[in-house]
Amino acid sequence: MNYIDALVTAVMGYAFVFLGIVLLMIVMIITGKIMYKNAKKSTDAPAAAPTPSTEPKKAPGTAGELKLYDTDPKTAAIIMAIVAEKTGKPLNELRFKSIKEVKE
Repeated sequence: MNYIDALVTAVMGYAFVFLGIVLLMIVMIITGKIMYKNAKKSTDAPAAAPTPSTEPKKAPGTAGELKLYDTDPKTAAIIMAIVAEKTGKPLNELRFKSIKEVKE
């Protein structure tokens, strides 16, 4: 392969990469315009107000401070989520004072 062939091959390679980047940019611009139109349509249409009977009641404020004994915060969060699921109450209606890991 001589210098001319190598130069032509390099230029063609750069041209194809540049062309691919330009095509990707065009696709992204078109996708962005489509998404913007869809988002604008959904915000323009008034949303139906939920009926008070179907919307769950939320408790205001905080339930105080939680003390952790030999338990990391991730494990405590999992325990609180399980208790809320099993009792059928929202997490903000429950009050946890402390969580302690029991070791055998």
